[in-house]
Amino acid sequence: MTDRVVDLPERSRFVLERDGEVIGKAYYRREPGVITFTHTEVDPAIQERGLGSLLAKTALDTVAAEEGTRVVAQCPFIAAYIERHPEYAPLLSR
Repeated sequence: MTDRVVDLPERSRFVLERDGEVIGKAYYRREPGVITFTHTEVDPAIQERGLGSLLAKTALDTVAAEEGTRVVAQCPFIAAYIERHPEYAPLLSR
């Protein structure tokens, strides 16, 4: 099994794929200098296996690589992930 996260900016989401099949999504809205995560979902059949965390981590790492982009964590899952991983707190829009 191969899991990977891909940003699909034309669809405003990061997708988590397993062997080419989409099993999770992190939806967002972009404005200049800000990305607002609005909703995250993972296939219920495979939840609680760290896949949502993989999706959140990769999405946040992608944003962190963009110089100056800030995060608004409207999505409760992304907000909770940042709270559990304070290294991402500097990304939050104040």
